[in-house]
Amino acid sequence: MIDENLPIEEVRAIFAKDQFATMAGCTIVEASKHHAVCEMTLADLHRNAQGGIMGGAIFTLADFALAVSVNVGQPDTVAIDNNIRYLSAPKGEKLIATARMDKAGRSLAFVTVTVTDDTGRDVAVMTATGFRKA
Repeated sequence: MIDENLPIEEVRAIFAKDQFATMAGCTIVEASKHHAVCEMTLADLHRNAQGGIMGGAIFTLADFALAVSVNVGQPDTVAIDNNIRYLSAPKGEKLIATARMDKAGRSLAFVTVTVTDDTGRDVAVMTATGFRKA
């Protein structure tokens, strides 16, 4: 369990071990029990052959925000099911993922992650189920 009272710098240091997400440019803005906000500044490496932002980049950011929201101040939790709905192509320079816990049960956690860009455009919505390793 990651202590919910840790300063944000220490939470960031813990999640820096998530090398795929950090190498993709995911950063933690806010982290608290049942809530997280993460960002990704968009770069050429996030683009597909047609010049759009890859769905995998959007998913990676959403999954990273999910991980932060279910592990700060709670038992170790891993995702067992994710469903993402892509709503619009991003138009801005940054993606913002906001994760909120819908229900925290004894062995399961249910989370919704919304992804927007820095222009306010709705980009994607992820719903996920996490298994709490007790």
